[in-house]
Amino acid sequence: MLEPLRQGLPPLDPVSVDNAASCALPACYEAVREARRFTRRTLGRWELDDRFDDVCLVVSELVTNALRHALPADGPRPAHLEPPVRLHLMRWTDRLICAVRDPSRDSPVARGSDDFSAESGRGLFLVGSFSDSWGWHPLAGCLEGKVVWALFRLGPPGG
Repeated sequence: MLEPLRQGLPPLDPVSVDNAASCALPACYEAVREARRFTRRTLGRWELDDRFDDVCLVVSELVTNALRHALPADGPRPAHLEPPVRLHLMRWTDRLICAVRDPSRDSPVARGSDDFSAESGRGLFLVGSFSDSWGWHPLAGCLEGKVVWALFRLGPPGG
């Protein structure tokens, strides 16, 4: 199901996915706002507005983590290079996947729920709390980096 993401692309087989959307995000924190807007528009087109709050929180956390932990701190990237972070939304009849691709191969680190006094580090705990499951894998082939994804189960239409 997620194999095309290993290649850095959303699934393109119309038989396997009902809908797929993707957007490149700049290497700046304004990208989180852009990711939320993209998610709202996409879920609206797919008539999943009722899932926006949970999905948006997860998208915000995944994009924030990619920007904060996966990008090199050595300054701006040349404009001709592909944006380093990409958001993929994929919908099947009974599930939705949010996936964020970034250039780091480092494993995401989830902190436990016991440290709510910390100013940061709870993002993956929230992702796990608001989605049905989440995970990550390194990209394959010539692409460097990883994909961190979260799965949402969808109820029957009108249910």
